[in-house]
Amino acid sequence: MSDLRYTLLSDGSSDRALLPILTWLLGQCGMRGTIIPTWADLGLLALPPKGLTARIEVSLQLYPCSLLFVHRDAESVSRESRVAEIERAARSLPPAVLALPTVAVAPVRMTEAWLLFDEHAIRTAAENPRGRQRIALPPVSRLEREFDPKATLHAALRNASGRRGRRLQQFSAEASAQSLSTLVTDFSPLRALPAFASLERYIAAAVTANGWDSG
Repeated sequence: MSDLRYTLLSDGSSDRALLPILTWLLGQCGMRGTIIPTWADLGLLALPPKGLTARIEVSLQLYPCSLLFVHRDAESVSRESRVAEIERAARSLPPAVLALPTVAVAPVRMTEAWLLFDEHAIRTAAENPRGRQRIALPPVSRLEREFDPKATLHAALRNASGRRGRRLQQFSAEASAQSLSTLVTDFSPLRALPAFASLERYIAAAVTANGWDSG
């Protein structure tokens, strides 16, 4: 197999940060060849589809691929409930529409929880890689219990920037967070998190079942 094109359908635009994570996981699971990721930007449509099933169908029409990732943050429900929700939505489509493997991506709380572990990447994303400001990252083992990962990440980025006053007001933590996952080269510490470990198992199964690890 020369390449694999996958599409990520996510809750929002900030979840594009999952793309480098998913690409890394595919490589870790033995994917051979070039990996081509795409984020399904349904916000460009004049009338974006409502409901998860319709969003999956439109994403496949607009962003053809060999593997579909569907993201929903767990937030106030369990990860298992979110995975079941995604699987039900996928099964409700006829095989002619969804004739490819679909993998549910359901971080506990929200995507930002998976970006709170690499101090150097955070400092680099904040454009202050040699900074020494304390940024107080939670232990990896506690990331899935972090109450508001997005607020924690944005605070860490602002602190890491070393900016004060007007320069801090001009600093975009949102933009820095978007670039953060592209700066991480090793996501293996996240394997300590049950949701991440489960996602890796699902990806490994898809890679093996489709022979994407055989060259």
